[in-house]
Amino acid sequence: MPVNKDILNKGFKFLTFALPCTFIGPAIIHFAFINKQQPMYPYILGVGILLCFGAIFLIFRGIITIINSLSDK
Repeated sequence: MPVNKDILNKGFKFLTFALPCTFIGPAIIHFAFINKQQPMYPYILGVGILLCFGAIFLIFRGIITIINSLSDK
């Protein structure tokens, strides 16, 4: 079963970019909930939520790309 190394590396790049987002996103959400009285609260919360959704998207995209590199497409 041949493995397409270029596509495999692309999948690992997606997972590499997702790793910081999985830690930074929840931390930003936590800091936003701690500082609810600040005027920037909704914007900071929005950034944290976007980072979390970005991490989820990148993880799924990376896993799908790695699986595609293992198949005979």
